[in-house]
Amino acid sequence: MPGPLVSATLLSAALIAGMAPRGALGADHRETEARRLMASGQRFEHGIGAPQNIDRAVALYCKASGLGLAEAQYHLGWLYATGRVGEIDEVLAAAWFKAALSARHQRAEQQLEDLGALDMDLGQSPQCVLSAAMVARRIPTERGRGRAAPDPDLAPPSLAVREVGRADIVSLVTRLAPDYRLDPELVLAVIKVESNFDPTARSEKQAQGLMQLIPETAERFGVTNVWDPVDNLRGGMAYLRWLLDHFDGDLELALAGYNAGENAVARFGGVPPYPETRGYVKRIEQILGARAADIPVSVLRGAGLASQVAADGI
Repeated sequence: MPGPLVSATLLSAALIAGMAPRGALGADHRETEARRLMASGQRFEHGIGAPQNIDRAVALYCKASGLGLAEAQYHLGWLYATGRVGEIDEVLAAAWFKAALSARHQRAEQQLEDLGALDMDLGQSPQCVLSAAMVARRIPTERGRGRAAPDPDLAPPSLAVREVGRADIVSLVTRLAPDYRLDPELVLAVIKVESNFDPTARSEKQAQGLMQLIPETAERFGVTNVWDPVDNLRGGMAYLRWLLDHFDGDLELALAGYNAGENAVARFGGVPPYPETRGYVKRIEQILGARAADIPVSVLRGAGLASQVAADGI
């Protein structure tokens, strides 16, 4: 009888084997399907419109990676490197980062340098291991060759982060927002009011980065480096999506929750009577203007996952 690691690996292999061969799908269809699977995985990872379940998320990311999506390969590496699947397995993480690097993911090389594994023969293929089978493994090499993740209690890094300009942020939001079923204009309006597009912004209440995540919210939505613009955007968008689902598509309540917390909205039965929160909601609505009324109901209320999960076979 195979051990748990083998069982989990065989399960992952079966998931990939059950897909249509890559050659049987057109390139455009492959990417569309892979991104749909990626988005479904993110909902299960963060509990947005679906029960939070990291194993289902991994299985969906695994399918997306099998269709050649570099972002899925990179994210699997990040999950295994940060212990989100139960244990930190740097060897498995590096294998996934190498796969992402081969697929030309722009941040994979830096992650491999941080792990000290860029030129290392790992003897490990990228496998989709589920939480019950995770084993803690560290790469036995001298650290310090790569860039350390900034400590949120320290000042944010000045050079690398400041090189990210407004046009880069708009491009990132345009690309990432559909993964969270969000209108990019809504996300950009939140960023404008929260940080004025400054990735190094920090408030007196220790809200940090582009979407001004406090440490508790960052941890809640899996953000490991609030000063990394992509990580910060993903965490902020995951929270905004959660709030829209939580308040049944009510944009005002969701925005109030982003500023004051969902508990404050529940306590007051609506937008809290705080001048800051009321002003915050009003400013975002002013930025959106008529666009606020044009945001599709499907975006505000989200989409049910029952049919998607059945189709994914997870």
